[in-house]
Amino acid sequence: QVHLQESGPGLVKPSQTLSLTCTVSGGSITTNYYYWSWIRQPPGKGLEWMGAIAYSGSTYYSPSLKSRTSISRDTSKNQFSLQLSSVNPDDTAVYYCARAQGLRTGSNRKDDYDYWGQGTQVTVSS
Repeated sequence: QVHLQESGPGLVKPSQTLSLTCTVSGGSITTNYYYWSWIRQPPGKGLEWMGAIAYSGSTYYSPSLKSRTSISRDTSKNQFSLQLSSVNPDDTAVYYCARAQGLRTGSNRKDDYDYWGQGTQVTVSS
């Protein structure tokens, strides 16, 4: 039914901005009451929720990343995007977009998201 697909560069240079887009099909990003989330997994570590944009357009961010993170959407394209500024090698991770049901966004538990993109590897390196 719902399909999410991440896209964007796989290699980003330190100090620059990581930009990814999630394209959603089979469901509208404005449908009540879903939250469209960005989650990453650094090598050897667990899932880390980064932030989300709600069906209403409201945004939510992880406290540890909020100063560098911006999430936006384009409802005409049924897409939402992630920008992470001032990246460093510690930002190397597999980046996922995913859908959370209601207030479950913000969770680092895989089961709190009902649909996931396949993930995209982003490496921060010069």
